[in-house]
Order: sequence, then C-alpha cells, then structure tokens
Amino acid sequence: MLRHFSQSLMLWCSLMPCALATGIPLQPLIDAAASGATLHLPPGRYSGPVLIDKPLTIDGAGQVIIDGGGVGTVVTVDTDGARLSNLHITGSGDRHNELDAGILVSGKFNVIKDNKLDDVLFGIALHQSQYGIVRRNSIRSKVRELAQRGDGIRIWYSEGNKVMQNRVHDARDVIVLDSRENRLAENHVQGGRYSLHVVNSQGTQIIGNRFIDNEAGLFALKANNLVIKDNLVAEIRDVTGVGIGLKESSSALIENNRILNVMVGIALDLSPEDHELPNYVRSNLLAHNTVGIQFLSDRGGNHLSANRFHNNYLPVAVRNGGGAMKNRWGGNYWSDYAGFDQNGDRVGDTPYESYAYADQLWLDFPSTQFFVASPTFSLLDFLERLAPFSEPRLMVRDLEPRFSKEPPEVNISQEKPASACHFC
Repeated sequence: MLRHFSQSLMLWCSLMPCALATGIPLQPLIDAAASGATLHLPPGRYSGPVLIDKPLTIDGAGQVIIDGGGVGTVVTVDTDGARLSNLHITGSGDRHNELDAGILVSGKFNVIKDNKLDDVLFGIALHQSQYGIVRRNSIRSKVRELAQRGDGIRIWYSEGNKVMQNRVHDARDVIVLDSRENRLAENHVQGGRYSLHVVNSQGTQIIGNRFIDNEAGLFALKANNLVIKDNLVAEIRDVTGVGIGLKESSSALIENNRILNVMVGIALDLSPEDHELPNYVRSNLLAHNTVGIQFLSDRGGNHLSANRFHNNYLPVAVRNGGGAMKNRWGGNYWSDYAGFDQNGDRVGDTPYESYAYADQLWLDFPSTQFFVASPTFSLLDFLERLAPFSEPRLMVRDLEPRFSKEPPEVNISQEKPASACHFC
C-alpha cells in the first residue's frame, strides 16, 4: 500500500511542480509504513501535526518540509529507535502550557539530526527520553519578545542523551530539568535568554559549547557532578549577567573555559552545598569582566587553581561582607600582580593578595552600582589605600601566583566554532 501511494505521489509531482503540491497529508504515509521501514518522501511540503509511534526512518534529503499549520507540536516521536534527518520542520502551535514544539521525543535510542526548525515555539523537546542523539540541527523560535519564545532545546526527565553540534538562535533558553547524565557538546547558542539552564539535574556534561550574545550564561541550580569544560561564554547582554553560575551545587568541575566581557565571570552561591564535595575551578580564562569570580557568601569549599585573571575590574568579589579565604587558591595568574620572579621559576616571589577597599561598596549597596569605575569611586579607593578609614578586608591570598606573560587577546568574532565544517 505504501509503495503504491508513493508511486502515485511521484506521478502527481511529475505532472505538477511540487512547489504547488502543498499540504500533502503525511500521517497516512506514516500509518501505512511497516515498523522498522525507511520512508522516502518525494520533495515537497507535507502537513502536520504527525505522530510517529513505531520505529521508522524519515530522511528528507533537505527537500521535505513538514508544516504544522500553527497547531500543536509538528512531529511527535513516541517510540524507540526512530530516526528523523534532513527535514525542514515549521509552523508549530503557540501554546506555552502545551509545550507546542517542532519535535517532541519520548522513548529510547531515537536520533534527530541535520534538521532545520523555524517558526516553532519550542524547538526540540526530549521528555522522558533515554540514550537519544540530537545532532547538527538548526533551531529558531517564533518571532516574539524574548520571554514569550519557547526553549530551543528542552530536556526533561531524561537520561543519557547526546545533544551535539546544534545551532540555537533567537530562542528563549536551552534547559535541562530533573534529568541525569546528559551530554551537551559543541552547540552554538546565540540571541537568547539563558545560554543553558540546568536545574536539579545530576552528572550533566557541558563541553566545547559557544554561548555568545545571550542575556545570561550557563547557570546551574541544585545540580551535582557537573562537568563544565572547554566552553566559550562571551558578550552577555544583561548588565547583571553571569558567565557561569552555580547555586547549591557540589562536586562540579569547571575547567578550561573562556569567559569574556560579562558582568560576573563565575558566580558561586552556596556552592558547594556539601563541603565534603568541593567544586574544582581550574585553568579558566576570565578576561575583561567587571568581576572575575564572585562569591555570594564566605562559606568556601572551592578549589581554584591555574586560572588566568586578565584585566577584570575586580578579580574576586564577595557579597555581604567577608572574604574568599575559605577557598583554596594556588597557581593562578593575576594581571594586577605587583611582585617579581627573580629566580625565573614562573612563580611569584611573594604571595598575591587582594583587599576590599572603598571601590567595592557597590557590591553590598546596589544603588551605588551606577558609579562603578567612576572618578568618584576611584578617588575613594585612592584615599582608602593611602590612609584606610577602616581595616580593609583580605579577599584572596594565592601563595604561588603564576608569573608569566599576559595571555593573548581573544577575538571571538573571527574565531570559528569547534566543528565549523558541520555548519557549512
């Protein structure tokens, strides 16, 4: 039956340009296909919404459009072992409460790759999905105010999925909720709100992504055992934006990331929550930020080593008083270090120390933030250092500061993504 239907459709397309054959019903073709079959669709526009409830492979070869007509989710995958590739998915509904999406996936071992999604409220949603692959998709939400868009990629109650080399532009967030052991690697997220929001999700691996020109960077809440490595976070648009933030999260590895031109490079709030499970922050570049690393309290418990603090207005800040001395510091590079290296071992001869003077009043009094880096604060800071009105707080002591040439500047506008060839 399926073969005869496809042959008739191909004959129709040979008599009439397929550009005119819009809205061909796709659900009958899916219903007629045998479990495990590969469905070869002639070029054209097909109407959704559709449900795939059996193992099925659909490859559009870049010439098939599935249009939801503005109703519901365009393609729902509720099975194991389905594969969707090289399709153009468009025209979802507009209901946030129903999570109208381009593609909604449930089940195990499903593969969603090389698709283009646009004019969809939510992009790709993995709900109770296990061990799937979402790779090299291009996702763009509906044209709405930022808060009214849907999430470009949404992972909920899912485990073991690989989300790699996708481009998410002009959506709201990329978000991981109540999930375990998912891997997000080499994705490019731009023009949204949260670059990535991880909530109550353990063991998430976030590796080699590019988060540029969003309102916030990567933020994790109650998420333990995170691996945040080799990411670029830059040009955060919100004036209070954070590059990488942890709240009530323990046992994280934050390594070899580049965080450039944001308000706060790394923010640690009640993290680690468990002092027996410290967070390790090492080998990161924090450059040209207002604050390099900010702590929301002085509880400590973090290990910070081999990081490069380059030309930040404040390398380290602590809100609500106190300092950062309860954390372990060692071998970091500080561009404002005033010591020497007489024996040439690339370690400063004297410890690096940073004190809180009057120039940090804005941390505890938000109404004064307007004056940050102003002549007023600069004068207060100068007078305070000459003749302190009160004992300045020691914020950081690094006993073995790294002594070397300043790290090179990074031009993110000319730098290609890690897997640029996949997006050509």
